[in-house]
Amino acid sequence: MGIDQMMDKMARGQKAMIGMVHCLPLPGTQNYRGSVEELFERAVSDAVILWKCGVDAVIVENTNDLPQSRLLEIEQVAALSSVVRAVVERIEIPVGVDASFNDGAAGMAIAYCAGGSFIRSPVFVDRVEVTGIGEIGPCCKEVIRMRRFLGANQVKIFADVQVKHSHMVNESVTLEESCRAAADSGADALIVTGVSTGKKTPSESLRIAKQAVSVPIVIGSGFNAEIAGEQFQSADGAIVGTAFKQGGSITNPVDEELCMTLMKEIGRRPWEGHE
Repeated sequence: MGIDQMMDKMARGQKAMIGMVHCLPLPGTQNYRGSVEELFERAVSDAVILWKCGVDAVIVENTNDLPQSRLLEIEQVAALSSVVRAVVERIEIPVGVDASFNDGAAGMAIAYCAGGSFIRSPVFVDRVEVTGIGEIGPCCKEVIRMRRFLGANQVKIFADVQVKHSHMVNESVTLEESCRAAADSGADALIVTGVSTGKKTPSESLRIAKQAVSVPIVIGSGFNAEIAGEQFQSADGAIVGTAFKQGGSITNPVDEELCMTLMKEIGRRPWEGHE
């Protein structure tokens, strides 16, 4: 399945499941373990398990790079590009890139050069305050400019609106306004989240987003089988991270049994052609 097929799937009312590949700390960050090969091995292993369990796509993210910053350093760009390419070469579903916390231009360049199919942009049109980073402004102009500069129109943009782990600088901006601004600014799909990783995305927020725009709406946090029926009334897909992880921690590997169980509970079959 390619990215266009996944987008068409969501447009037809079928739900897309997207698994998270949380990289080990990259070179140049305080918790880097000193082995690039270990980065590749963990990321590829997680991606292959997710693929085997039947997800429609994966997102490779450097969320374990602490302390986080708005933009990536040169060594992080190089490492994340290499990891994304290693994953692309091993699985046959779309691979996305999240250059956290909000380096959308780097994410777009990495996706284009490494064979990725889409990016996640946490702060696409909003202006937010994030503890430990500070104020972050919208990156939509830089992302769209980079996509046009590279001729990378095939790389889709999944944009968060009023993203988790942040507070809106202007709290009077409604979720509906953020959704419309993101869609108008070139987002191909919108991501709606709860307050933090692993926390339930409010069903009312999903409903508001779905009514505001025509692009697909994707659940960005706290998804599990128990709430799937409720949330999929408005959402077209879900990004799943902690529910697939050993101990529910983003620092741990993907747990094949947890992944398989959740996918079966929501009525999805593993991809049987995987070797």
